[in-house]
Amino acid sequence: MKIQDFLQPQAVVAELGGTTAAEVLADLCRPVAQLHGLDAARLLQVLLDREKLGSTGVGEGVAIPHGKLAGLPALVATFGRSREGIEFRSADGRPARLFFALFAPENSAGAHLKALSRVSRIFRMPAFREAILAAPSAEEIYRLILAEDGPE
Repeated sequence: MKIQDFLQPQAVVAELGGTTAAEVLADLCRPVAQLHGLDAARLLQVLLDREKLGSTGVGEGVAIPHGKLAGLPALVATFGRSREGIEFRSADGRPARLFFALFAPENSAGAHLKALSRVSRIFRMPAFREAILAAPSAEEIYRLILAEDGPE
């Protein structure tokens, strides 16, 4: 499984407009809703429900909000960047700046976990995170993510 299998270039948001965790999550839901004909409010509720169980802010400025959605045919994702950072109850107490949201079909534990693992692996690297923060456009962010994802 490769990130390009579930992240489309149009789902990358170079500058998130939200200033709170809920606003950022809503910003992340919009491109997925538009691209896949889904209800943005329903997507947002899935992410908010998951955050109630514990923050998906993994630390080092990264958050990987995720959830499962009944009726979703395949795994889909969106990526967004907030240069200023958002308070996200992250593991290290620092603001989150890079958000990779995943939506999985309700009965897809294997694919969901593989995608989470793959995303968390590439965002562990400091040089990669810095390159994403410095990227001038959504297109460049997408290119960097695919390049870092590398071969299967």
